[in-house]
Amino acid sequence: MQFSFWGNISQGLVGAPACGDVMKLQIRVDDDGTIIDTKFKTFGCGSAIASSSVATEWIKGKTVDEVLSIKNTDIAAHLKLPPVKLHCSMLAEDAIHSAVGDWKKKQELKNTKVAA
Repeated sequence: MQFSFWGNISQGLVGAPACGDVMKLQIRVDDDGTIIDTKFKTFGCGSAIASSSVATEWIKGKTVDEVLSIKNTDIAAHLKLPPVKLHCSMLAEDAIHSAVGDWKKKQELKNTKVAA
């Protein structure tokens, strides 16, 4: 079964116009708000791909609120990224925030439909 057909899938799509890197992060969230699976697709340099990979590993098993505390500086330090590649870790942080934002938006819509 393809990941994109599972229920409770949200995604963040971010890019860096300066270098052309694009990152798509998908999260699968259970009914308790815990991220139970993640996938990513990144077009960019090795640092962007590594940042995406670290982000997916770090957010699995955490709640959508917990993952918002992950900062690009944590990812950059973990990967020992040089200053010129810090934007790659920023993309990963932005993708996390975007995916969580998408999930929260879908939850609001779902709750609005239930209340109606």
